[in-house]
Amino acid sequence: MALEGKVWRYGDNIDTDVIIPARYLISFDPQELATHCMVDIDKSFAENVKKGDIIVGGKNFGCGSSREHAPIAIKASGVPVIIAASFARIFYRNGINIGLPLLEIGDNVNKIKDNDTLRVDTSTGKIENLTSGDVFQAHPLPGFVEDIAKAGGLINYIKENKHND
Repeated sequence: MALEGKVWRYGDNIDTDVIIPARYLISFDPQELATHCMVDIDKSFAENVKKGDIIVGGKNFGCGSSREHAPIAIKASGVPVIIAASFARIFYRNGINIGLPLLEIGDNVNKIKDNDTLRVDTSTGKIENLTSGDVFQAHPLPGFVEDIAKAGGLINYIKENKHND
């Protein structure tokens, strides 16, 4: 999948309580969750994020509780991919399960700034910073993970690939 968007840049150890604070977990509606996404760290995010914008984080993005509301809120905000130095493993798995591609690029993430424009190919892992001219290589999504993302998540993927015996 080829994606292009403006960067919303965050630091290390962005936890799920910051991504979607517990006080907003009274709803499972993705659009409602999106209205509160990142509110405790960036009050402007939910109001100003545009479909196609890209979140870039530092090390251990998505640490904390295992709540799947966090990647759901981000995806419902219109963010099609997250790039970070590294991800908390449960957040990574939850992202895959809901069809949100996550790419790790280690310390190269420090070369990406807020408001830069990126072009990302999740199939190849190629990340181009159209603002600075830098090019980074993440591990591409494995084929079946790419298929899950294209289907919009694991449940949709299973429904689409259900075989009658």
